[in-house]
Amino acid sequence: MKDLPPELRPREKLLSHGPAALQDAELLAILLRTGTAGNGVLQMAQQLLDRFQGLGGLLRADGAALAGVKGLGPAKRAELLAVLELARRTLAAEMARRPVFDSPGAVRDFLRLELAELGHEVFAVLFLDAQHRLIRFEPMFRGTLTQTSVYPREVLKRALALEAAAVILAHNHPSGVAEPSKADEFLTQSLKTALQMIDVRVLDHFVVGRGPVVSFAERGLL
Repeated sequence: MKDLPPELRPREKLLSHGPAALQDAELLAILLRTGTAGNGVLQMAQQLLDRFQGLGGLLRADGAALAGVKGLGPAKRAELLAVLELARRTLAAEMARRPVFDSPGAVRDFLRLELAELGHEVFAVLFLDAQHRLIRFEPMFRGTLTQTSVYPREVLKRALALEAAAVILAHNHPSGVAEPSKADEFLTQSLKTALQMIDVRVLDHFVVGRGPVVSFAERGLL
């Protein structure tokens, strides 16, 4: 990094032009701070991005995967995990302060962080109060690459326990393609009917891929 002109060093570039001016590898290099022998920090940052298929994959990588990377010691692994957790908590706090549909981008960003990079299917629920503010986010069911067994009774029990007035449903497609299936549509209607029995509204159902996040409400599927 010291071999670079000052205006090209990531830290100086960030301070002069703001974080939006930096590429992913440059931002990651600031977190890593140092590379390894014969491998500069910018090169190491790009290699990490390539290995984990981008920032999302890197930040969602488990401890075992990160521990297998040469030069990525406990301190650097902890920093990467801390960045993800800070982002998650920031978005969750925003959704808890005001109605979720006042900040739809925050909902999508939060769900991307939680679900987009998982290698297995997870069905989750955002439980909301009467003002549609977040009470709790709960991953409730875990499945295989192709399907998840979702039990409406368990969703109803949690809604009652949390005194939720509304919910947003969400699940990921590990294939990366966020198009809702007919099974997704059937499940949504089943849950909507069941939750109506306890006066809890289903506001939306999001399908999370590796890029887009598809809204059932926007598609007219609710």
